[in-house]
This record gives sequence, C-alpha cells and structure tokens, in this order.
Amino acid sequence: MGRRSRSSDSGPADRFGSSGTAGADGAPDAVGSGAPVAASDGGVADAEAARSGSDGSRAAGRPGTAGVRVEVVVRDPTPAPVAAVLPPGAVAEDVDRIRVDDGVVSQFRADRAVDAELVFDGGDEFVYRCRSRAPGQFPADAVESLGYPVSSVTVRTAPDRVRLGLSLPAADPLGDVIDALEATGESARLERLTSSGGADSRSDPVVVDRGRLTDRQREVVRTAQRLGYFEHPREASATEVADAIGIARATFSEHLAAAQRRVFEDLVGG
Repeated sequence: MGRRSRSSDSGPADRFGSSGTAGADGAPDAVGSGAPVAASDGGVADAEAARSGSDGSRAAGRPGTAGVRVEVVVRDPTPAPVAAVLPPGAVAEDVDRIRVDDGVVSQFRADRAVDAELVFDGGDEFVYRCRSRAPGQFPADAVESLGYPVSSVTVRTAPDRVRLGLSLPAADPLGDVIDALEATGESARLERLTSSGGADSRSDPVVVDRGRLTDRQREVVRTAQRLGYFEHPREASATEVADAIGIARATFSEHLAAAQRRVFEDLVGG
C-alpha cells in the first residue's frame, strides 16, 4: 500500500468486540452477503442504490461536501501478510505494508511478543517488521483499487478479521466498497459510519442492516432498483420486475412490503 496506517484510540479488544467477534457494540458478524449499507431519507431505494456507486461522489474536497468516515470489518479475509507471525487471538494495529519485488514488507504494532523482527520495544507496546510472499488481493488493496486510500488497518487472528478505516467524499460509493471487500473474504460488515456534516446540516446517515432481509427480499429490492422501479416516474412496473425475477406480481409485492418494513424500522429506529 505504501502508506502509513493510523488506528483509533480504542484498544484491540474494543475494536473487535470483547467476545472476539467484530464490533464493539456486541453485534454479531455479518453472515453471507448481509453487510449493511448506508442509506439516506430515501429508504430502500437509497440503500440499494448505494451499491451502484457514483462517479460524481468521488470529487472529494469540494466546498460544502459532506464526507463520511467509515470502518468496515472483513470476516475470514485473504490472509494478511502479518497473520503468519501472529499467535492465535493476537491483534496487529497500525499495519503498514509495502510491496518489494515479489514480497511484502509489513510493519505493525502489537501488545505482545511475536515471531518477527523487533523494531521498537516500549515495554507494553512493540513494533515489528516482517517480510512475506505477496498474497492475493488483500482487503485494503481492493478498496484502494477503487481510488479510496485506506487510513488504518488492524488485523486479528483466530477468528481472522481485518478492520479497515477510510474516508469517502459521500455515502454513495459505499456500495462499491462493500462489494470489493466481500470479494476478498467471507463477508464484510459496516461497523461505523460518521458524517462530517458539510453544508447540509440535515444530513443524518444511518446504517441499514441488510442481514435482516432474506435472500429473496434482497433480490427483489436489488432488481427493483436496477430496473428503475423506485424512480419517479417509474421506469418499470411491479409486473415487469416480478417477471424479471420469475415470480408472481403478488409475491413481488409481499416481499417488497416486508423488505420495506424491515428497512424503515432501522431508518426510524423502530
């Protein structure tokens, strides 16, 4: 990655949850593709539209633009270069790595002794360096290939987790980020989304947990969004969406209503 990572002020246990699962709030890890996405007041349409990304949203730094700070945990990711030197249950923070020839040189901070080159010994904090073979696409690589630098990387073993911190110009590209991360592990879960506010003080991003939806409900919402069912005026009717999925119109309506009910419970705190 060729950049210096920075971590938050929370300790390793807080950053991954005291029980070893992702999330300091005790929330369980995402299962399958049930990673949450950011949504605005637009409800289901915005929740699914976030996965399509927006070229215009990548113009960071414009006056009045409300950016977001994101933390995502990837479950069972492509093995991190530092994972091989970490004992089970260990956490490596401030992970920074640089590709050199056919390998990777990593430097990281740990709270215990590990089998790697010791760079700094602070008594209760250690900084190590190790070299390993270049792995496949690591979660941070996947995000940075989209043009969004990753500012912090934390790696945990047994269970294997990677926590990434990054900033986005808006919530719109979050869908692309989640898609890219899911391709590098078993699942990706949005743990925190913080808005910088910007000119529009009404901005109030929330997290909609798609894990609450069934596979069929996610398919219905995704297909409806893709065909323009949520546009105004509508670009596709309920019958057309149902036909595209291969279900009856009434079945489509039932699944959509159930999905909307669950999503809006998250949006309004129900």
